[in-house]
Amino acid sequence: VCSMDITKQIKKILNKTEDGIIMTPADFGVSVNQQPSLIVALNRLVANGKLKRLSKGKYYKPIQSQYFGEIPPDTFELVKDFILKEGKRIGYITGTNAFSRLGLTTQISGTVLIGTNTYRRPLRRGIEKIAFVLQPNLICEEDVDLYVILDALRFIQRIPATTPSEAVAMLLPIIKRLPKQRKNHLQDLALAYTPSVRALLGAMCEQLSIPCKRLKNSLNGTTYYRLHIDDDVLLTKSNWRII
Repeated sequence: VCSMDITKQIKKILNKTEDGIIMTPADFGVSVNQQPSLIVALNRLVANGKLKRLSKGKYYKPIQSQYFGEIPPDTFELVKDFILKEGKRIGYITGTNAFSRLGLTTQISGTVLIGTNTYRRPLRRGIEKIAFVLQPNLICEEDVDLYVILDALRFIQRIPATTPSEAVAMLLPIIKRLPKQRKNHLQDLALAYTPSVRALLGAMCEQLSIPCKRLKNSLNGTTYYRLHIDDDVLLTKSNWRII
């Protein structure tokens, strides 16, 4: 197939693709033996400004903002290959950016934190730094909201511009609003987390009158957890050896 046909194929795909959507060579529907010609054509489009290269093998049509000029792709697009693979959920956005959506902080981080089942080294894409944290449970779509709650408990002392007491006060009504089945499942997932997370969730559940015996039974009865949460916020903390 001649390079002219490949160029036409690229333009056809680009015309149907929104600005800011990350694409790889596989998205252009050419055979393996056409890949070298495809890369040359894509690089030509990068050179003349029609495409932007995010990183090796990743391209997007530049987004033009009315007031801010050219802007980068949104966060999900930047990291979607770490979140979805062949339509299956393999990761999720967590950390400060996810906690802000829960109302736990007003801060936005320059680092996108991805929960994943496999260890990965941090990397950069454009101006964004991407880091990874191990999720101890098998990742599935329907549990992402619960992972983020548990991660907030896990990183309770590192949520920017929010004290642990403030974070607990904001998380209590979020947990209270969960349906009974989801409250139970949240505890199931917590069993794979560290003892301090299990103790904190247990104390919060007890305060909300949610049965939490299995969390209690999972803990060492002699360990204390220094979490710096005020007595008047977490009334049950002494029952869980939280100091």
